[in-house]
Amino acid sequence: MIKKTLPGLLLLSVALSCTNKAQKMEPYKWPNATPPVAEVKPHIRTIHGDTVVDNYYWMIDYFKKGKDSTEVVDYLSAENKYLDTMMSGTKQLQADLFKELKGRIKEKDESVPVFKNGYFYYTRSEEGKQYYKYCRKKGSLEAKEEILLDVDQLAEGLPYYSATGFAISPDNKMLAFGVDKVSRRQYVIHVKNLETGEVFKDAIPNTQGDATWAADNKTIFYTAKNPETLLSEKIKKHLLNTDAKLDETVYEEKDKSNYIGVGKSKSGKYIFIYSQATLSNEMRILDADKPNEAFKVFQPRIKEVLYDVIPLDDKFLILTNWEAKNFRLMECPLDKPGRENWKEVIPHRKDVLLEGVDEFKTHIVVTERKNGLTALEVRPLKGTAYHIAFEEPTYMAQVGANPDYQSNKLRYIYSSLTTPTSTFDYNTDTKTQQLMKQQEVVGGYDKTDYVSERLYAKAKDGTKVPISLVYKKGLNKDGNAPLLLYAYGSYGASMDATFNSSRLSLLDRGFVYAIAHIRGGQEMGRQWYEDGKLMKKKNTFTDFIDCGQYLIDQKFTSKGHLYAQGGSAGGLLMGAVINMAPDMWHGIIAQVPFVDVINTMLDESIPLTTNEFDEWGNPKQKAAYDYMKSYSPYENIEKKAYPNMLVTTGLHDSQVQYFEPAKWVAKLRATKTDKNVLLLKTDMDFGHGGASGRFDYLKDIALNYSFLFALEGINK
Repeated sequence: MIKKTLPGLLLLSVALSCTNKAQKMEPYKWPNATPPVAEVKPHIRTIHGDTVVDNYYWMIDYFKKGKDSTEVVDYLSAENKYLDTMMSGTKQLQADLFKELKGRIKEKDESVPVFKNGYFYYTRSEEGKQYYKYCRKKGSLEAKEEILLDVDQLAEGLPYYSATGFAISPDNKMLAFGVDKVSRRQYVIHVKNLETGEVFKDAIPNTQGDATWAADNKTIFYTAKNPETLLSEKIKKHLLNTDAKLDETVYEEKDKSNYIGVGKSKSGKYIFIYSQATLSNEMRILDADKPNEAFKVFQPRIKEVLYDVIPLDDKFLILTNWEAKNFRLMECPLDKPGRENWKEVIPHRKDVLLEGVDEFKTHIVVTERKNGLTALEVRPLKGTAYHIAFEEPTYMAQVGANPDYQSNKLRYIYSSLTTPTSTFDYNTDTKTQQLMKQQEVVGGYDKTDYVSERLYAKAKDGTKVPISLVYKKGLNKDGNAPLLLYAYGSYGASMDATFNSSRLSLLDRGFVYAIAHIRGGQEMGRQWYEDGKLMKKKNTFTDFIDCGQYLIDQKFTSKGHLYAQGGSAGGLLMGAVINMAPDMWHGIIAQVPFVDVINTMLDESIPLTTNEFDEWGNPKQKAAYDYMKSYSPYENIEKKAYPNMLVTTGLHDSQVQYFEPAKWVAKLRATKTDKNVLLLKTDMDFGHGGASGRFDYLKDIALNYSFLFALEGINK
């Protein structure tokens, strides 16, 4: 099932857009191929007096290691072969698109260095290489480079390789990092001696990939996973050069609806354990220089109260929604963390969502969201607060990597639908800023060739839903332009308007690209999220449909040229809207879609199920079951015409298991009355996020674009 995916990666391979004077051809002639027919093996589900026959439940067997495992793989392979046949006429186009997409990426590149504890850290990539090198320089950017980790070398010969969670010991001598070679987000933590180059033998398996160093340079805290459900269950303590099997559990989570993790404050003074469900959380705290002492609860869990702790030199700041739906900022003494000692610093505001706080020695930076757009406020600990201004109609602004607690510079990231991702350093003393780097679009890019807008569609209940869109200048708004509408709409994840160089391949061929900021996200405040979850989840779907209709009414497109795309929870959105308004869309791209809601939420052995009860509900409760059943895409397939569809999944997906989209496609094939194209692609080597290399994922984007172009009759 889903889960907090991330939407940054999803947006990268999901965000597509458009242009004006498209090259047209005769409509693509789909081969006369016969699609696979999945075997019917009735499975009975009875709950709350309701009996449902599931003909494709057997597809879970590869995951469950059941008797039909081989048959499942054979079926997925047959679907892949069918897709290859149906898309065979686009193979050259796909190859050309891959070359075009890859050609915009600067192959030899380097990140903007960040300073921490005497060193500048950065990553760099080399021409033709899929991965990167993690590097540092001591004291000055003119110093000799140290390559801490050569991921290109480590990933050599492997179909998938992910390195994450880089953590340098306080004495700068060791590097801890997590490795996943299967794409199931089960990381093995390794430790490398940066003085000798030796990678220690005491690898720590089945972790979240995180590693938090104590001040003694030999103790590591990390998050251990359940090997079956993949739930983050325990925080453990590891001593270097000892057997990981002997690691002590310092915290065990008993509530299966909670995510847990461990991390360190920016100042390095404190280590925190957090345990969080959707609606409430609890944090534990430990002095980093006392790793053998017990963690202490900062504030015991309170029903429907979330809080985060930001340590300063002389007090704790607490970001919380306690009696404050859109959150407020509190403070308390270092020795009196309980809620009874909290005093208000920034009050609750009905029209402003307080999203985050970043601490520095002399100031804090507050991330706010108003009218769906982000603002960054600098608040000196002694002085007057002020905002950093942004002027485009729709954009993304966020605090970047700022690991140096002593710094007077704020690193922040800015992007929009027309502005490539830009990294700024803002001097909080002089109130001046410097552009450190802007994403280079190889081959040239002129933002003035494109137009971005922010519009508002009226939902059926009168709510105004923001839409961000971009298109090539000169667009003729006569309803004939193809338009791709994207949304996510879950977990309170806000989908900001960001630049994507791949999207130019759509814009330059006449597409309009639009993001619907629907309820279930958090763009318009915490209430926006609450109005799109649990027993109000259908608002997410109707908002999207209403946005599509608005764009048709405004002559940006028409039903014969309107396309939709979403992934993970956004894939659930795709499944719901084709059941509710099947004739509105000419084509749908559903990536790793969470479409079998009830069956997944009933099975607590499936990874992450129990973490999600506060998001979707627990179908073991009748009211939740009935409501889920009224929208779950798999449950609501009917004998009617559906749009053209491309569905993608990964055999090793730990977030939305492969069998959900596979079952969904099989049932659609057996039920739908139209002759429209229905394609399923399963990545047999990857999981939820797709390929791990810098360029491999572009093959998936080329396939997606070719599918859209085939439907539009665009040949190049």
